[in-house]
Amino acid sequence: MDDRQLLRYSRHILLDEVGIEGQQRVLDARVLIVGAGGLGSPAALYLAASGAGHITLVDDDEVDLTNLQRQIMHTTARIGMPKVESGREALIQINPEIEVTALRERVQGERLHELVAASDLVLDCSDNFATRQAVNRACVRAGVPLVAGAVIRFDGQVSVFDVRDPASPCYACLFPEDSRFEDVACSTMGVFAPLVGVIGAVQAAEALKLLAGCGRPLTGRLLMLDGRGMEWTEVQVGRNPGCPVCGGRA
Repeated sequence: MDDRQLLRYSRHILLDEVGIEGQQRVLDARVLIVGAGGLGSPAALYLAASGAGHITLVDDDEVDLTNLQRQIMHTTARIGMPKVESGREALIQINPEIEVTALRERVQGERLHELVAASDLVLDCSDNFATRQAVNRACVRAGVPLVAGAVIRFDGQVSVFDVRDPASPCYACLFPEDSRFEDVACSTMGVFAPLVGVIGAVQAAEALKLLAGCGRPLTGRLLMLDGRGMEWTEVQVGRNPGCPVCGGRA
């Protein structure tokens, strides 16, 4: 790190649990964020501000007026712009020292696996069950930790799935792929705007802890937030030995 970086990241460096070594690991990291909306906005902003060296944003959508109530990475002036391009502009404005790759596509299959395998960490900030399962499969296959979040109405949840830890479940251990799960969209059910900020910020915090090698991650724990009463609930989540996604790993 040069003098400018030492100054920019001084508040992290002052933390004994992070220090220069931990901050350097953040600077060297390659992070993949799937979804540049409500969750991806705060997560990406905090990661960029914290110096995550290379952030790849993946989303196939455009900025819409209805997004602006909660997707704080975008602005009124950027309505109609691809979300990943709008996001890249916002992140570079915060921290021009990082590299941001904007991919306007709905990634799946081998393309998704390639992106995950080239990353040190993945944040699932998507809004549908199929994408979450696909991202989880790619992370298990590549051995890359996953920080997953979700929000609808006044309810949010976040967890870490790290297959490098033999005891860690994967997303499919908790939510099996063959579950009769009905996606509910915020366009029909609504979403409390600050809640995506809270969960997205927790995703960023968990990501930075994993990258810097500090603290205790949410591995094996599902953290749920009831925004109506602002009540947190933690549920212990065990690995399913019979999971068709991760059950065969050592």
